[in-house]
Amino acid sequence: MKRAIIVVIDSMGIGAMPDCLEFNDEPCVNTLVNLAEKSGGLNVPNLEKMGLGNIKDIKGVKKTDSPVAQYGIMKAKSKGKDTTTGHWEIAGLVLDNPFRTYINFPKNMIEEFIEKTGCKGILGNYPASGTKIIEELNEEHHKTKFPIVYTSADSVFQIAADIDLIPLETLYDWCKTAREILDNGYGISRVIARPYRVIDKKPTRIGKFRHDYSVPPPSDTLLDRVQKSGGKVLAIGKIKDIFCGHGIDEHIPTGGNTDGLCATLESIKNKKSSSLIFTNLVDTDMLYGHRRDFIGYKNAIEQFDDYLPEFIENMTDDDILIITADHGCDPTYKGTDHTREMVPIIIYNKNLKGGTIGEKDSFSYVSQRVCEWLNI
Repeated sequence: MKRAIIVVIDSMGIGAMPDCLEFNDEPCVNTLVNLAEKSGGLNVPNLEKMGLGNIKDIKGVKKTDSPVAQYGIMKAKSKGKDTTTGHWEIAGLVLDNPFRTYINFPKNMIEEFIEKTGCKGILGNYPASGTKIIEELNEEHHKTKFPIVYTSADSVFQIAADIDLIPLETLYDWCKTAREILDNGYGISRVIARPYRVIDKKPTRIGKFRHDYSVPPPSDTLLDRVQKSGGKVLAIGKIKDIFCGHGIDEHIPTGGNTDGLCATLESIKNKKSSSLIFTNLVDTDMLYGHRRDFIGYKNAIEQFDDYLPEFIENMTDDDILIITADHGCDPTYKGTDHTREMVPIIIYNKNLKGGTIGEKDSFSYVSQRVCEWLNI
């Protein structure tokens, strides 16, 4: 059985899109190149063999005359720089109209949220780093038991709560209520539950309990097409949330990149597993990109590189591996938000001739290649 394995290294952009100024980003943004330069260089011998260094000049990554994979760059066609937009386009769904973003959520929206949840009030309601806002508002949160509500430059409605104060199920119920409210014309892509605990006197987010409540895709994606062709789809990490469960047969939740890498490896080893294995590695974005931690980002990429030999060793001639990203989040850039960037693409199969595939005009090139591979 032929299989396709897509691994999205979340936010690993490789250079500003021509329209980056429209998204309040400057032409200097380049997640991969800039973090490599700032951190002293990447040590990724396996990605190097695949041709990563041939795509751009990346400190520490040499060019190769005999790449073992195909490599190139993809431009974003959809109007956005968020997780949902990027992943949907990877799966073949291009959005002409971007999701809406807010600096402050409208008064009537918040009033409806308070009334329907019965939480009596909220804290926040402004753009913020998730780690900073829980530090700033934790004390008041404990006094009032009000949820901490915040947003970012992305189309998100985020709700944070200390789950030793507010039960996790209550937080999830608040998010479900918010999703119902926002579906009535507000145009927001995701509601995100951001549970945390105070550990050693410091508010600390608990990533394994995070949950995203997304709008469903408006039409079929690659995942649905795989199913309709008789194949099965395995989602690893936050893929299930991004696609609102559509087109997914099995889901493996993860608490971070190590979980995601281990689950992907085990799925590759299982030769009877799904036709499409779709993995998101979230730490590069959530822990390092948004927090502008270029050293942590570098280490996460190098950890992925360490797993690549085992991925390849356990792949058969009928397996194809596609490595890419969904947007940028340059850890050397100002602010804490995503950056509007192109993304790298690397395609590997044991019998595939390596070399450049050039520059593609949409992330949906991934969907195209998978459909060709699986004869859909």
